Amino acid sequence: MVNSINPNQVNMAVNIAGVDFKNPVTVASGTFGSGMEYCEYVDLNKLGAVTTKGVANVPWAGNPTPRIAETYGGMINAVGLQNPGLDTFIARDIPFLKKYDTKIIVNVCGKSEEDYVDAVEKLGDQPVDLLEINISCPNVKEGGIAFGQVPSSAEKITKAVKAVAKQPVIMKLSPNVTDITEMAKAVEAGGADAVSLINTLTGMKIDVNRRTFAVANKTGGLSGPAIRPVAVRMVYQTANAINIPIIGMGGITCAEDALEFIMAGATMVSVGTANFNDPQTTIKVIEGIRSYCAQNGIKDVKELIGCVK
Repeated sequence: MVNSINPNQVNMAVNIAGVDFKNPVTVASGTFGSGMEYCEYVDLNKLGAVTTKGVANVPWAGNPTPRIAETYGGMINAVGLQNPGLDTFIARDIPFLKKYDTKIIVNVCGKSEEDYVDAVEKLGDQPVDLLEINISCPNVKEGGIAFGQVPSSAEKITKAVKAVAKQPVIMKLSPNVTDITEMAKAVEAGGADAVSLINTLTGMKIDVNRRTFAVANKTGGLSGPAIRPVAVRMVYQTANAINIPIIGMGGITCAEDALEFIMAGATMVSVGTANFNDPQTTIKVIEGIRSYCAQNGIKDVKELIGCVK
């Protein structure tokens, strides 16, 4: 018989790369803006962290429309990392987020090693807590192959970023590879402080009535509940291949989903697509994890990290 405890007795705090988080829940980059669009519906103070939409050293226009299509169990997006550039982000978004009692994780994108290094250098003196490097961006010098699809490229970009970064660096891994553990080992060798996974799976939807592609880019990133079993498997494999912390994501809609990732080896989790359906999802996940721990007599959520072997 398990002795339950008071939910207030549960320690929900976790630590990644020396940064303390009040709980293990953040949002997935690109699904939450910088919190401005959601602050009317979600108390940002309750989140472990806000992970921003991807930002580059210069403004990006993104892909032509239509950019989003609904699919069974998720959605396809080909927004193309549209963003206003770092100057606007630093002047507008960071001051907004600093009003809240939450950690700030800035997602950084680029089209070349120089882009990433420039952006990371500019963020060096900003009051943000961690940098999440999106290596699913196309490497323009390599003919559009994503940095995150070739281990040597991933290790090289990690080293370049770490050489100038003032904040801890999280490398965001793409699932569109033969072996996710090879990519994880490569960025760990490059000096990454943590990894986050998975990014979206490449997918396609065809509009049979218009007899054309549902998104103008032809392909897009598939996210949502449909990809969760793949994501959990990849987090488990990665957790057993590297020695740095993992932020797990991919189709989380409730506390049970999040607990799968934590038990597979993730220190934190990110809620993404579910934010569009229910902006309160993150809060429900936090409260649900706390309730699960209390009901099962678990005083510290860290006891669950990687408990399934």
